[in-house]
Amino acid sequence: MARHVARPDPRAHWILLLLGLFGLLGALSFHGLATNVGGGSGPSGAAAAPAPRQVSAGGPVLRLDGPTPVARQLPPRIVALTFDDGPDPRWTPQILDVLRRYHAHATFFVVGARVNEHPELVRRILAEGHEIGSHTFTHADLGSVPAWRAAAELSWTRNAIAGVTGREVTLLRLPFSSVTSSLTEPQYQALRAAAGSGHVGVLADRDAKDWERPGVPAIVRAATPQGGAGAVVLMHDGGGDRSETVAALEQLLPRLSRAGYRFTTVSEGIGAPASMLAAGGGTRLSGTALRWAQTGASWLSSAMNLLLGVALVLGVARLVVQVCCAQLHVRRVRRPPRGRPEVTAPVSVIVPAYNEAANIAATVRSLVASAYPTLEVIVVDDGSSDGTADIVERMGLRGVRVIRQANAGKPAALNTGIRAARAGLLVLVDGDTVFQPDTVHRLVQSFADPTVGAISGNTKVANRRGLLGRWQHLEYVIGFNLDRRMYDVLECMPTIPGAIGAFRREVLLAVGGVPADTLAEDTDLTMKVLRAGWRVVYEEGAIAWTEAPSSLRQLWRQRYRWCYGTMQAMWKHRHALGEPGAGGKLGRRGLPYLAVFQIVLPLAAPAVDIFALYGLLFLPWSSLVLAWAGLLLLQGFTAAYALRLDRERYGPLWTLPFQQLVYRQVMYLVVVQSVVTALIGNRLRWQRMARTGEAAALVGGPVAR
Repeated sequence: MARHVARPDPRAHWILLLLGLFGLLGALSFHGLATNVGGGSGPSGAAAAPAPRQVSAGGPVLRLDGPTPVARQLPPRIVALTFDDGPDPRWTPQILDVLRRYHAHATFFVVGARVNEHPELVRRILAEGHEIGSHTFTHADLGSVPAWRAAAELSWTRNAIAGVTGREVTLLRLPFSSVTSSLTEPQYQALRAAAGSGHVGVLADRDAKDWERPGVPAIVRAATPQGGAGAVVLMHDGGGDRSETVAALEQLLPRLSRAGYRFTTVSEGIGAPASMLAAGGGTRLSGTALRWAQTGASWLSSAMNLLLGVALVLGVARLVVQVCCAQLHVRRVRRPPRGRPEVTAPVSVIVPAYNEAANIAATVRSLVASAYPTLEVIVVDDGSSDGTADIVERMGLRGVRVIRQANAGKPAALNTGIRAARAGLLVLVDGDTVFQPDTVHRLVQSFADPTVGAISGNTKVANRRGLLGRWQHLEYVIGFNLDRRMYDVLECMPTIPGAIGAFRREVLLAVGGVPADTLAEDTDLTMKVLRAGWRVVYEEGAIAWTEAPSSLRQLWRQRYRWCYGTMQAMWKHRHALGEPGAGGKLGRRGLPYLAVFQIVLPLAAPAVDIFALYGLLFLPWSSLVLAWAGLLLLQGFTAAYALRLDRERYGPLWTLPFQQLVYRQVMYLVVVQSVVTALIGNRLRWQRMARTGEAAALVGGPVAR
């Protein structure tokens, strides 16, 4: 016989997940930088000390790579029109058209991120004889950012232009700079640092201030040199509405041409060699890679926006369907079918137990105290080592039988109890569950309908004193019980919880008993019942108190098993998609719902959280806070509605915001782990939860709310 070698548990996927999330955050952050581009030449911050007078009082073209600054001015009647913040797909072509009509050349100081967005405009600028300079990659104030950021801004811009045009630029105009007299000491130091990488600073003699939109006449006046002097004129072709700039050019160019002015580039105006040099292959390749990265980041951001929109629409649609179905279910409960007979047929309660010493006495005692006429209790001890069977036997309660067997697992214990049961109606109960006196009676009443093959009860969390307990309590009430009402109405109930479920004995025998080939035997069994043609319904009045995990570790192990087992059951019953009747309702309603809301969306949740972090970094906080508060308020109303349906107090609602920050992340990481386990073919072992006995306290008094 071949020996089975177990594969190691998956671990590398967490590293890959972290790397993927960091990569996603990096790509989104790069997109945020590339798109968070402002415009204009106004002040960027608090007042700063002025630059040295020999610079601020000199010409607008500054060469600062030597020990002594060199400032150059344009000759008389020579105008170098310069345009900042482009290229812009709307305004740059219009400005180029005006310049071409009047045979004027200009210098365009482009923003690197916009170069990557509109490479065709940059190529047109060059093709029509104009000059290109750098205006940083994101329109950053180089006088206030760290040195590494300033160097990156210049390098990225140079690479972006090289990737598009095959040339490198040397001219640089700092964002938020203007005429020489307004140059500040931080800006001067930024220009000196940029000179180390071969950049020549360009300021202006005349600032048209068109970014303020003062009106066409004001722009023309501000851009007109005085007394026949030459000038570098600062205007804008991007960063906002530039319709006034285009109109002003239509007046300025012919007016100055009639006055004997000539329009040229900055380099030609000062008699310098061409400022644009042939780029090396490495620089061009870097520029191309940068453009692809920016394009990819933009697509990724669009995809995340789409994902977020789809998730939001699905979430709201789910809520609407849940509420509508819950209302229909409430009407059914309040108006039961007329003439429905009371069910009083004998019931056998089967309790599979493995090391349940902490709760088994309370469980059995609550069952024996049931207000039901004919009831037997069968405790199947599945090889316990803590004396579980001995505890039950010492109780000596009438109508209680104990069956001992070697440890074979919960499904085997249930099947042992099914074979030993005398009644035609069977109730399956976990060994840590406590019933109320009327639970069994309420649970089996739907069997008056001969089409009903199984019934789910209402499971409630007993140990809800701590924060984790309250979170699970809310999850049971909001998620599980709202879903069960919806499943009941849509006739596609995928799971009867192991804590409380009722079955016809004939149904269990017909489907082959409780299956043992998945870890979610309750889900697997319920799906088998539906596919056999029986209805499965929900009885909200049949309440069972169960002990939930009391630590994050125990919660992880329990939900990991649940999620993995549910996926096993979904795959096992995938052929229900094409079946008629009850099986088809499961396949076309229940299975897609489980796939979307229990697998697909939780898998996407880490990316959504990263997108939220990106929003904190690059989007207005007020919008994010309002959006988060709106979603939380919607969830709060849903929770309050669900609590009211279950006749629960509203006290735990205060834990909802914290549930979003901790519990939700644990749940989606469980899904990630489960999916990876399934994909690599590992078989998860049954993992039993340690019991504390808190459910037993319910026998002596009410649960803490």
